[in-house]
Amino acid sequence: MMITNVRGEFQKVSGEAVFDPATPEASKVTATIDVASINTREEKRDGHLRSADFFDAEKHPTITFESKRVRRAGDGYEVVGDLTIRGTTREVTLTVEDVTAEHADPWGNRRIGASARTKVRRSDFGMTWNSALEAGGVLVGDEISIAIEVSLIKQG
Repeated sequence: MMITNVRGEFQKVSGEAVFDPATPEASKVTATIDVASINTREEKRDGHLRSADFFDAEKHPTITFESKRVRRAGDGYEVVGDLTIRGTTREVTLTVEDVTAEHADPWGNRRIGASARTKVRRSDFGMTWNSALEAGGVLVGDEISIAIEVSLIKQG
């Protein structure tokens, strides 16, 4: 909102990452998000976000990401890929930071964790609904900050 930031999350996300720190350019990342799983802790707002005014979950039930290239950037990485929302695909760059060293988890798996960030304009994906505020301006901002926290489990 233009008045205050609203935070939310998608509770159903799946994906796969092929990653080797020695050869990051050979990495691949894919993700699928169930749009209906959005949760901003306000059911009326969540219902509106699922509607045709925003994500249009009935016609476009998933958001997808597919990487095109990965490269080392400072202490982290940049992942460039195609983000598809509401049937519209745009190239985005994820800045990946806070990559942890590989550790054993309590179940015997080897894991690394990381945080990724980017910003997109919702209007670039056809989400243009808004409402004028009495004092001027509009209710919903165009810029959306995306924060991703991942835990990768080593396979094989």
